[in-house]
Amino acid sequence: MAKLAIVTGSGQGIGEGIAHRLAKEGYAIAVADINDTTAAKVAQDLQSEGYSAKAYHVDVAHRDEVFALVDAAVKDLGELAVYVNNAGVAFIESFIDSDPADVERLLDVNLKGTYWGIQAAGKKFKEQGHGGRIVNAASLAGYEASALQSAYSASKFGIRGLTQSAAKEFAKDKITVNAYNPGIVRTKMRDAIDKKTAAIKHKSVAEQKADCLTEIAIGREATPADVAAVVAWFVSPDAGYVTGQSLQVDGGMRFH
Repeated sequence: MAKLAIVTGSGQGIGEGIAHRLAKEGYAIAVADINDTTAAKVAQDLQSEGYSAKAYHVDVAHRDEVFALVDAAVKDLGELAVYVNNAGVAFIESFIDSDPADVERLLDVNLKGTYWGIQAAGKKFKEQGHGGRIVNAASLAGYEASALQSAYSASKFGIRGLTQSAAKEFAKDKITVNAYNPGIVRTKMRDAIDKKTAAIKHKSVAEQKADCLTEIAIGREATPADVAAVVAWFVSPDAGYVTGQSLQVDGGMRFH
């Protein structure tokens, strides 16, 4: 059986891009998402291109579902080689107006979901005894917090911490743990962010997008493929000596 890559939140956006790139790199893909319809579509697209793929339902906020996902995907598709904690949610709101239910759901998905993914993948890698690669979705907002994204920024700073802690603990088991930190990537999630931000700032969506573009040194927004290329490098033999790192993929929005 093929080497397996599990990608959460891969029913659309960045996760879909990662799924396609890793399939091209030779991995069987577990397309894991809370949206069964989009997950099935991505898996079908991959299969039609000749790749091994299967869709799985998962709400990463629930630890038992994450562990069940890993077990099911390994049984169906082969030994686990890569686990990508890509699933995440975001909302735009002022700090004092943020709804408690929105905050709790975001932290459950983004931060706890990543924790459970690291746990489940780490446990499986240890059982297999051959090491492995874990890659987490952080964000530029995890380097420099964003106004109107307090909970999101907190979750992404936290993911960078989880990445470092897990990398230190798993290194002896030949398991690397790294994170990618996207800036502005044109996805449905980004469309919603721009729409809400524009409304709060009393400007048009076009003006909001134009203002953001001025912050990007390279002069364009990222595509999911741009981010997927970094993930592909993290799981490649060339990155075997890299662990605990958070790499910005932002076109030069911020420099550290």
